[in-house]
Amino acid sequence: MAETPQGPEPARRFDPLTAIAVVFFLMAVAFAAAPAINAGPATLAGLMLLVGLAGVACLGLFVLRSTLETPADAEPGAERLVEALGEPAALAGPDGRIHACNAAWREILGEAPRLPKGGSSAASLFSALGAARRGESAQATLRAAGADHAADISPVGAASGARRFLVRLRPAAPERLALPAAALEVLTAAAGAKAPPPKVLDAFAAASPFGAALLEGEDPFNAVIIEANPALAGMAGPFERGQAFGDLIETNSRQDAAQRLAQGMEGALEVRLSRDPAKIAHLYLSRTGGRWVAYLVDVSDQKQMELQLAQSQKMQAIGQLAGGVAHDFNNLLTAILMQLDSLAARHPVGDPSYEGLNEIRQTSNRAADLVRKLLAFSRKQTVQREILELGELISEFEVLLRRVLSEDVTVDTEYGRDLPHVRVDRGQLETAVMNLAVNARDAVRAYGGTTVRIRTARVTEAEAAALGYTGAKGDQALIEVSDDGPGIAPEVMDKIFDPFFTTKPVGEGTGLGLATVYGIVKQSDGWISVASKMGEGSAFRIFLPVYQPAIGVPAPAPVVKAKTVARDLSGAGRILFVEDEDAVRGVAARLLRARGYEVIEAASGEEALELCELHAGQIDLMISDVVMPGMQGPDLLKQARQYLAGAPVMFISGYAEAEFSNLLEGEANISFLPKPIDIKTLAERVKQELQKAA
Repeated sequence: MAETPQGPEPARRFDPLTAIAVVFFLMAVAFAAAPAINAGPATLAGLMLLVGLAGVACLGLFVLRSTLETPADAEPGAERLVEALGEPAALAGPDGRIHACNAAWREILGEAPRLPKGGSSAASLFSALGAARRGESAQATLRAAGADHAADISPVGAASGARRFLVRLRPAAPERLALPAAALEVLTAAAGAKAPPPKVLDAFAAASPFGAALLEGEDPFNAVIIEANPALAGMAGPFERGQAFGDLIETNSRQDAAQRLAQGMEGALEVRLSRDPAKIAHLYLSRTGGRWVAYLVDVSDQKQMELQLAQSQKMQAIGQLAGGVAHDFNNLLTAILMQLDSLAARHPVGDPSYEGLNEIRQTSNRAADLVRKLLAFSRKQTVQREILELGELISEFEVLLRRVLSEDVTVDTEYGRDLPHVRVDRGQLETAVMNLAVNARDAVRAYGGTTVRIRTARVTEAEAAALGYTGAKGDQALIEVSDDGPGIAPEVMDKIFDPFFTTKPVGEGTGLGLATVYGIVKQSDGWISVASKMGEGSAFRIFLPVYQPAIGVPAPAPVVKAKTVARDLSGAGRILFVEDEDAVRGVAARLLRARGYEVIEAASGEEALELCELHAGQIDLMISDVVMPGMQGPDLLKQARQYLAGAPVMFISGYAEAEFSNLLEGEANISFLPKPIDIKTLAERVKQELQKAA
């Protein structure tokens, strides 16, 4: 149990009655001793006078000592000062004994009678008390309950040699940040307590980078703004105090948010701002008493990223579906085209069936073109990239483009300076620009415009970001196709690249034009962005990476296509034909046999491997599909290579070669032929491969 602290030592003060009693006591002693020393009257009187003077002198010394030993500030005012202090404080003597302390001191250090010390804090306290005796303020460390407390010690009174000192504990540093008033209100409400309504925004809300406002009223959307931080004006535009908070929110969005709030929805309410409906914000509301605290957080960039991610995932899913459908259609078209070749040999020009077969071929070619567009969208089309100068590419293509666009539409071309080289498939890029130009022509005609503009330029990374390509890395080659047509409606903007989506009347478009452009640009490692305003036209911008040749490696020479010459397509040799589609395998094998080849058929990779082992060293060429049930074409090659004795291998597929080329690393004598295939193309390639191997 702690000792009760003793109060201050009682002051030694002069008492007249005690002094008189002492003088009379000394005189009585002198009078009683006079007979013993045979003192006469004169001697006795002198003795009595001497005793009186000695008593008076002693009393004077007593009074002087009492005065010196009594502190000048020993009056009760020092104790009252300690009690009035809001901080933990105590009045202590030079020996460390506590004379008085306030409640804040006792709450921290308890009822100890002396200043607490221990360990290294003892030396600190001893030094501080010594400095305080000299009339100096000092600092010390007080140790209590295993914890150190910093304290300031100063003498009471300015004179040195003071006998009492004021000891004040320093406030401890906060261990955590204080919660904002809004958070405290929420916690208080959750605990069931009723907090008073706030009068002003707290410092946290006032300095926040997001909008904050204090509202008064029952309905937050009709409540008036009492106070708001600067960030709210930056988000929602200028407003006045006393204005309804709902005026800052777009009308339809405000109604939806009010309905969700009435239904008891918790958390953030997604709203659009009246100043700019394209701006999306999350609204957080907290109610205390008759007032609301509202927070508006701008999430426009976050929502844009979410939309881009969702759009990318949707396009990827559609691309996978389109690629799978195109692959199956390619197999069917290959069978149809080969059967047409077989029938055409028996029904030449002049035969009654020739016209019907020719129409079937034309329809099949249109279907093959449709499949190529699907493959282009899904980025699985076979490409043949070459190094091209951007300005020269568009300049050569402009001649054809002017013939396609009608005379009532003006084509305005603008060539920038220092145009870069790009590595692309010429035919694919021309198709992309053609589709954009045709769409621009149709938009101009429908709206009464006159001009389609094509602009090429070299743009920096920052310029590309400003034009819509935020992920650009380094300089980019820009091809922009714009028009002065009606523009694109916002509600269809996120659908324009979807396959089979079109705003044209039925029968005037397949909805694959922009989908094809999207796939071509993506397969070329580029980016496409759209800028459009209703009534002002649209601009489609294609960004392609600038080709940078490796240091010390000369640029490849332009590819010169050899002229096609008629030649004999017959030949000799043993061919292993591996195809899981019976219609394709059967007709191809029959037509190759008709041209003199020996054909061994296999319906799967496993069956082909057994035939390779059976005819080891006797196969001159293996033709195989890539995607098959069970063993795939590349896997078949790796296991059958030991039986082929260096024979060439030709893969045929409805997918692009890039889809599986990484599976063929280290393989030699490999070629690729994309589907759909007619017999003439197949026979030409077979003869070429056999001649190279001979």
